[in-house]
Amino acid sequence: MGASVTLTLYLLRHGQTADSRENVFCGSGRDPDLTADGVAMARAFADAYRATPWTAVYSSPLARTMQTARIITELAGLEVQQRDELKEIAYGKWEGRTVEEVNREFHDDYVRWTADPAWNSPTGGEAGVAIERRAAMVLEELTQRFASGDVLIVSHKATIRIVLCGLLGIDVGRFRYRLGCPVASLSVVELGPYGPQLHRLADRAHLDERLRELPGT
Repeated sequence: MGASVTLTLYLLRHGQTADSRENVFCGSGRDPDLTADGVAMARAFADAYRATPWTAVYSSPLARTMQTARIITELAGLEVQQRDELKEIAYGKWEGRTVEEVNREFHDDYVRWTADPAWNSPTGGEAGVAIERRAAMVLEELTQRFASGDVLIVSHKATIRIVLCGLLGIDVGRFRYRLGCPVASLSVVELGPYGPQLHRLADRAHLDERLRELPGT
C-alpha cells in the first residue's frame, strides 16, 4: 500500500480475550490479557500489513490493546502512542457480567441503555456521548499533527463504533445496531477533501478461517 496523500485512519479492535470469548461485559474497568488466539490475531494483522508505512500507531493503554499494538509496532519500528481517551466504555457494575445477568439484576438501566446508549449509561458507567467527546480529542490531535499518512488506532468494540458514528454522521445512539466490530477487525476511514469516507468496515481478511470462526464477540 503506497504512501497516502490524505490522512487515513485504520481502526483496529484488539485480539481475543477470555472476556470476549465468553461474551461478558468488558470495559475500562477490566484489563484482561490477550488469549493465545488473541496474540495470533494480532500477529496475523501485523504480518498482513507489514508493508504499510505507518505514520503513527495510537492505542488505548489497556493491556489487550497495548499487547495488540506492540506486536504491530515491533515490525514497524515505531513507539506506541498511548491515549486514555481511546479506552473502552466504562460498564460500571456490569463489568464481567453476562447480558442475562445484567438484564436480571439491573433491568431498568439495561432497558434504557439498549434503547439509547448515547445518553443512558450502564449502571455506574459511561454514556456513549462521553466516549464520543473524549475520542474526538484524539482525532483532533491527529488532524493537527498529520496532514497525510496512514495512522493505526488500536482500540475497543464500543469505542471504535462510536468513533465511526461520529465520523460518518450516524446517530451515536445507534452504535450498537448499525456497525459490526468483532475482535481483531479493521475499519478504514479516509479523511479526504469532502470529509470522512468509509473504505472498509469490520474487515477480518487478515485472519485465517480458524481465527475468524472462533466463538465470542
